[in-house]
Amino acid sequence: MKPLDPRLLRYARAARRYIVLTAATGVATTALVVGQAVLLAAILAPTITDGRPLADSAGLVVALAVVVVVRALVVWVQERYAHRAASRVIADLRGQVVDAAVARGPRWLADGRGASTVTLVTRGLDDLEPYFVRYVPQLLLAALLTPATLLVVFGFEWVSGVIIAVTIPLVPMFMILVGRLTQGVSERRLVTMQRLSAQVLDLVAGIPTLRAFGRERGPGARVRELGEAHRRATMGTLRVAFLSGMVLELLTTLSVAVVAVGIGLRMVYGHMDLFTGLAVLIMAPEVYLPLRQVGLHFHASTDGIAAANQAFEVLDGAPAVSPLATGARADDERAATTQVSVRFEGVSVRAPGRDVWAPAGLSGVVRAGAVTALAGPNGAGKTTAVLAMLGLLSPDTGRVLVSFTDRADDGAPLPEQDLADLPADLWHRHVAWVPQRAHLSPGTILDAVLDREGSAGDAEGVPSPAVLRAAALTGLDDVVAGLADGWATRIGQGGHGLSLGQRQRIALTRALVVDRPLVVLDEPTAHLDALSADQVLAAIATLRERGCAVVVVAHREALLAAADQVLEVRSAPADDAEGLPGPATPRTAEVGA
Repeated sequence: MKPLDPRLLRYARAARRYIVLTAATGVATTALVVGQAVLLAAILAPTITDGRPLADSAGLVVALAVVVVVRALVVWVQERYAHRAASRVIADLRGQVVDAAVARGPRWLADGRGASTVTLVTRGLDDLEPYFVRYVPQLLLAALLTPATLLVVFGFEWVSGVIIAVTIPLVPMFMILVGRLTQGVSERRLVTMQRLSAQVLDLVAGIPTLRAFGRERGPGARVRELGEAHRRATMGTLRVAFLSGMVLELLTTLSVAVVAVGIGLRMVYGHMDLFTGLAVLIMAPEVYLPLRQVGLHFHASTDGIAAANQAFEVLDGAPAVSPLATGARADDERAATTQVSVRFEGVSVRAPGRDVWAPAGLSGVVRAGAVTALAGPNGAGKTTAVLAMLGLLSPDTGRVLVSFTDRADDGAPLPEQDLADLPADLWHRHVAWVPQRAHLSPGTILDAVLDREGSAGDAEGVPSPAVLRAAALTGLDDVVAGLADGWATRIGQGGHGLSLGQRQRIALTRALVVDRPLVVLDEPTAHLDALSADQVLAAIATLRERGCAVVVVAHREALLAAADQVLEVRSAPADDAEGLPGPATPRTAEVGA
């Protein structure tokens, strides 16, 4: 990351106002520093050389006191708004990173990226606060105060100005040399922290399984190793920061000492008066101070800079997020449409890490009031085709077209639209998705079925007749009957406390309750026994009777037999995707055999 990365100003609007304010306070600080040095010299010089009492300089003393107070107020204002700006920028970046991660889709979040993104938007971006509160103000002061004060020194005495001008470049040179090392250490520390977070989360999620096999104490050694690695990385960053700070302090101290010795020698030989010598000597440390502080606070903010670099990598490569439709528009569209149809038109997606298309040239229609099964071998791209249909993944070639049936126009279908041009929020209001491993937010079972964040009162803890009917269809009523707290049974993050089959029943019940025109089921019977699978088939039949377009990713023959049509999903080498379409196959006797 550059000292002041333009991407930060592009992605975080709150940073722009803060930079303007910091520049203004920097100009004020520069004037106050020069004024303070001149006033001090004007007060002390006649007192030392002529023995004039301080009472005769009362006006200058009052002016000096005013300058000191104003300088303190400027620093207070700058720091006050620095903390506010840091909080706003961090919150803004968090939201944008989350949106960008969602726009990239589930495939991008796989392979550990999900856990690292969680670490980035929580712990990682918090480290940006030292960057805003300390580093950026000192950087602007170095750009404003250092050259302005150096010009004033030249105006008083050119020899000292030359000494300062010659020694100043040494400070950024050492900052660059040591800063590169520190930045690498900070980036490694962030990666270590993300790996630690991901592995600890995996261990916590697997504790019930580990306890079932009596292995819950085994991973403790691994957690200790990861913690020790994180400690070593953190201490390595601090060690380099302290050593580099010492180097900068030693360099600037020696530079000021050279200026002081030169002033002393010229005053001894009568080549300089005391007023000029004091003014230059007081200003000399102020010339170096911003550069010293930049180096010091750069090392204190390298963790935040490393996190910001990762955030910008996520944001720079993310597709544009579709604009969200307003609530009124979405509600109007949903009320005016009762059925949805989807058409795959030569959809091909390049499989990550493999030189194949999966799916390859998929074509076919998902009709309202019918059940469409996506069939094919493992790795053919069935789940990828579902993600493309949900708008969570953009096809590399081909299109996904959707059409709505307008209730207000006697059921006449509206023209097809490319899914890529449809607002994401509007489309998702028409879709219910039941993945293989359904995600359930913490709350009660009823909260999970109704897709809400916790019950607001006892009245909301009673299931409606529609919920009870849906639960009877999916077999969730039997699950609830076996729980001590019934519908009020609390579940943890991701459905913790329930089996995979029970979570699948909740997700399927939710799909029935929300009543969306397009329902997508990814292997809905994967974690269920034969009796439960029959209940799923009954639920699918109910959805078909409602006029829903039902899409099922299926391997089991019972699911294929229940489908009205089957879309064969195939993969193909990356250089041979054009000739492999996946046409819709009508349901025949052989399909259910």
